[in-house]
Parts: sequence; structure tokens; C-alpha cells
Amino acid sequence: MPKTSSTLLPDGIRQRTVRANNLDFPVLEAGSGPLVLCMHGFPDHARSWIPLLKLLADAGYWAVAPFMRGFWPGGGAPDGSYRAAATGLAVLALISSLGRTDADLIGHDFGARAVYAAASLDPTRVRKLVGLAVPHGPQLGRAFVANGDQQRRSWYMFFFQTQLAEVAVPLDDYAFIDRLWREWSPGFVLSLEDRAALHAMFAEPGVLSQTLSYYRQLFAAPSADIATQDLEARASCLIQVPSLYLHGAQDNCMSPDLSDGIEAVFSKGLQKIVLPGVGHFLHLEQPEEVAKRILEFLKS
Repeated sequence: MPKTSSTLLPDGIRQRTVRANNLDFPVLEAGSGPLVLCMHGFPDHARSWIPLLKLLADAGYWAVAPFMRGFWPGGGAPDGSYRAAATGLAVLALISSLGRTDADLIGHDFGARAVYAAASLDPTRVRKLVGLAVPHGPQLGRAFVANGDQQRRSWYMFFFQTQLAEVAVPLDDYAFIDRLWREWSPGFVLSLEDRAALHAMFAEPGVLSQTLSYYRQLFAAPSADIATQDLEARASCLIQVPSLYLHGAQDNCMSPDLSDGIEAVFSKGLQKIVLPGVGHFLHLEQPEEVAKRILEFLKS
């Protein structure tokens, strides 16, 4: 597929759009070589991958960070779905649109959910898989129902089910978003420039409602369509590619304990590492250490 023209950002990162899954995905990229896709979560965007993109590029990879569907104006899901299967299919479509048959996948938060789904749906397209901060497997759903500690951590998810969210989140220049970052990664301070860029993204027309749909569909009733139910089931099955899982010991969004026993849902092996002294946004808090762990895994 022909490349669209790119813009060179001041930090040396290239920015362009890539047509995939009936959407024009804004992407940030660096380097050349084997493709590594980096998928972000909430409340976040592709810019947070910039430190890791540079380190991956320096190590000989073509590192690409797309904005997840819904995270830009006009980027709402064409099929209306923000469920795991839809985001996993978008990841697979991006690999094809970037002109490759396979890729290494890295995902954080909802981006982790997307790359798990992609690997579940078509493991032949995924060389290696890295999940950050949100584990794969049924224990997460059980925790929302039966784990009081995780219910406390996930209060915002339940709040997002209400229409109050559209009113509360933008107040006082998106103080709600800043609060989540402070609570989830205690001691880490996002730069003023990055905070401003994040706030500006959520202020774009439609973006807040689109991104809240990830949470609203997380707890919504399953589709009545049998084919869709089957697709969602396949997107949540065993991971059949070599995998690495990283979690911050100080993560106040997702408890590190949620990853206990997840090796059972990774049939081709899983390395699990809990990094001390970091929280939910570990790839921003300690980019060199996270890159070191990822590169050791990718090159092994």
C-alpha cells in the first residue's frame, strides 16, 4: 500500500495517517526494520510512546504508534464497536496497511486488550507479544465483580457508565484526567506540554464520548448476533505466541495481583515481570528499563 506523506516532528518522530479498517489512523513512527506496533490506552494517546519509539528505532526496529479508534475527531468506530474483537481486527488491519504480513505487538491498558485480541484472532500475524499494565484472561472480569480492592481502584469505570462523565471530565481543564494520572502513577508528573496535548485531544469534537464507549461497552450486554458473539469469544481465547507481561508494582489502577496465574492462558510461554518503583504508566516512568526488558525479549 502506498505511504501517505509524513510530517517530521521536532523530536525526530514522523507523523502521518494510515488507512485501515475504514478509518484514517493518525500514526507516529520512527526507524526502519521489523515492524513493532505500539497501542496506547486511556486516558492516553500515541504521544506517550515517543520515548519507546526512539529506543526501538535505535535498536533496529520500525516502531509505529497509532492512535486507537475513537481518539481523534472523525475517528469513531465505523461499526460502532470498541469491544476487544473490533480493536484486535483494527490492529491486524494496520499491519496489512503498513505493508507487512506480521509484526511484534506492544499494548498498554486498552491497547494491551487490543493486541491480546489480535494475537488470539490470528496468531500467524504476530511474531511476539508484549502486554503492559492490564493482564489477559478471565481473572480481570472476576475482579470487577468479586474483588473489593480492584472495585475501589476501578471506581472511574463505573462512573463512566453514567452521563455525568461527559460533564465531569472536562471541568477545570480536564482535572479529572490529571487526577487519574496522579493516582495511577504516584510520584510521576506528566510534563506541561504533554498534559496540554492530552487535554486538547479530549476537547476535540466527539473524542470524549467516543473514548468513554470503551468502558460503556466493556460492561454492556453481549451482542445478540451469534457471529459477533463467536468473534468476541475467539478474541479472548488462549494466546499462542511467545509473550512478555510487564506491570508496575505501584500501579494504583490495576493491581499487580491480577496477573497471578495468567501463565495458564499463554500456551507458547510467558515471561512476567513486576517492575519496582513504577505505576500504571511504566513506559513513561522508566522508558529505558521498559525498553531494555522488551528488547531482550524481542531479540531472544
